[in-house]
Amino acid sequence: MSHQLSATTRLGLGGVAFLLAVAGPTLPATALAADTARTPMAATVEEQRLDRAAPQEILRRSAFDAFAPRFERALRGSRSYAQVERTVTRHGSELWRRAVDRAQGRGPVTGDLSRGDDRPLYWARLALSRELREWEPRFGLNDEQRRALHAALETSSRGQGDIRYPGHPMKRVLVTGFDPFTLDTDTRTGNPSGAGALALDGTLVQTAEGPARIETVVFPVRWADFADGAVERALAPHLPHLDLFTTVSQGRQGRFDVERTNGAWRGGFPDNENVASTGLVPVTDPDSQPQWTSTTLPYGQLTEADTGRFPVYDNTGVTEIPAGGTQPVTRPEGPTPGSAARAGGGGNYLSNEIAYRATLLRDRLGLSKLSGGHLHTPVLQFGAENTNPQTGRVTDPDFERNRSDIVRQVRELVKTAVNTAD
Repeated sequence: MSHQLSATTRLGLGGVAFLLAVAGPTLPATALAADTARTPMAATVEEQRLDRAAPQEILRRSAFDAFAPRFERALRGSRSYAQVERTVTRHGSELWRRAVDRAQGRGPVTGDLSRGDDRPLYWARLALSRELREWEPRFGLNDEQRRALHAALETSSRGQGDIRYPGHPMKRVLVTGFDPFTLDTDTRTGNPSGAGALALDGTLVQTAEGPARIETVVFPVRWADFADGAVERALAPHLPHLDLFTTVSQGRQGRFDVERTNGAWRGGFPDNENVASTGLVPVTDPDSQPQWTSTTLPYGQLTEADTGRFPVYDNTGVTEIPAGGTQPVTRPEGPTPGSAARAGGGGNYLSNEIAYRATLLRDRLGLSKLSGGHLHTPVLQFGAENTNPQTGRVTDPDFERNRSDIVRQVRELVKTAVNTAD
């Protein structure tokens, strides 16, 4: 597809925030009856994939299959809505922290799956989500309460409530990753951006001006969450205090890309709920919405530095409808004045959208000097003899090496960026 990222590899290929500063409706901590019963409810599309062979093997071989039963028992023991809310948040946070600790070599070795694997977090989160969805206390939960509990689980298990920077002077960096996606094609799929988030969370990198602390979060591959302001809610409290941010997703085979320009257009490729969305990226204050936003990452230094085995490109191309035109046109050197976006450098899936939203938020908050933008990683691939989704193993040496090398290079690129950013 010329310079654009193909639909199956983007994001992989996957006043503003202050109006969206709460993650869900405010609910009273009403005392509720103690006894509970379980009534099956419709699982989401993502949750329905849980019972396939690969997700079950990934959970078993990481020992992350233990999280859902513990969560279910805790739900049954809840005696009030306030207790339920605390239970959900605690278990979500424990899941995130255990995934980070596992990726960074802390804590006991559980299972024989690689510590650096991002997939156990994804599937265990869905297992908790399904337990919560199926749990029906005899006193009942209304739709608003259920939405709030699921929002609390999402936020806590994605590291969004775990961002901590020291009080003393130190450079501050925020990095985002994504869940696995295109799982109907292959449920073994991982996402190196998610693996990078786990490996980098809470770590330090040395710069010429001293250490910089990296905090990370992971986002879902769902159009609806982005339309609901998930990105702005997570990033708005922190952007004014950062020295650098970068959103990260999986991109092209064999290369990194620093995406120069992001477009205000959704291209319609189905998300992890098999929902498609086409049209302008929905934002607050659409009357002031620009068609394009730009990176402020030091792309020149990132492409020139020796950061790892994969080449790094400054990707300037976009797809636009020129001013006065009606048909999309590829522009290798970037958009022309007055054009309408149809794809940023990173395509028109959720990877482009998170870059667009984060940089638009930066601009609307008046942070023009803040270094930030989007980084696409190489595609995470299995070995040549292990590519069949039906018969292939959930991991192999090529898969492990590729993920390890990509994550290591993400770290070096972040270190280079924070060292050279204005």
